[in-house]
Amino acid sequence: MTLSLGIVGLPNVGKSTLFNALTKKSVPAENYPFCTIDPSVGIVPVPDDRLYKLSELSKSEKTIPAVIEFVDIAGLVKGASKGEGLGNKFLTNIREVDAIAHVVRTFQDPFIIHVENKISPLDDIGVINLELVLSDFETVSKRISNLSKELKKQEKEAVVEEEILKKLMKVFEEGKMATDANLSDDEKFKIKSLNLLTLKPMLYVLNTSEASENLEVGLPNIFSVKVDPVFEQGFDDLIKKSYELLGLETYFTTGTDETRAWTIKIGSTAPIAGTAIHTDFKDKFIRAEVVYWKDLLDAGSYIEARAKGKVRTEGKDYIVKDGDVIEFKI
Repeated sequence: MTLSLGIVGLPNVGKSTLFNALTKKSVPAENYPFCTIDPSVGIVPVPDDRLYKLSELSKSEKTIPAVIEFVDIAGLVKGASKGEGLGNKFLTNIREVDAIAHVVRTFQDPFIIHVENKISPLDDIGVINLELVLSDFETVSKRISNLSKELKKQEKEAVVEEEILKKLMKVFEEGKMATDANLSDDEKFKIKSLNLLTLKPMLYVLNTSEASENLEVGLPNIFSVKVDPVFEQGFDDLIKKSYELLGLETYFTTGTDETRAWTIKIGSTAPIAGTAIHTDFKDKFIRAEVVYWKDLLDAGSYIEARAKGKVRTEGKDYIVKDGDVIEFKI
């Protein structure tokens, strides 16, 4: 699976500068709002020393890292949910990503314009989050209206869905995110087709600068990371936090042809993990031979690892661990 993160924020907070530094892909980053009109996509390898050590051990011809897809989405402004700026288009782009990297400017620089003419990270966060809430409010309102026929017939699924939607409307009316509704996994599944913006996992990316004064931002109990795109600092932490935010982990396959990192959800069974390689692996799975990456390196070879009892045969109920090296038998 490839994880996609949408880089969002107000205009001129450093989104495109961050994107450029992450991907080394040239997109406009001029000093004015709305210079990014269409989302640009860049593929960034996930830093993982384990992968290259395994590749060296196996003398692999190719080494293929896991990747994250970063989508540079143009700046939102106050009123975006009502179409201000280029709001509706960009809100649609956000719906298509797995998670949101919310860039917040903390650095002071009189030569870089701020759309609100002041640097106030918490106010900026409030503006963006409110626009996402208002957009979701409209989405949920429309869905409730569209359920009217089914509700008149007292159709069970419609009644259940309406109760979930009412929970969401309550938090939206308070200016809060859908994540504050504390929906169960089953409730989230029932409204999955709405693809709500404020249910997406969000990582706050605090854009700092070594060359300027930075404001402190108090963000308790949420996922945040500090980066300096100009000095290219904090990128590894950004990617690792993204994995943590989405509950992802990595396993490896290795051999003379290639050593490769595969991204899966934490808690995946061996057959489900195998679908990262090919969807057939789930149904054709027989067993998996598993060795922890460090044990394989310490042994010096697969043969030695097996001789030392470090290679295990696991069945379809085995829960794959981060750092497992797996050979699937189908």
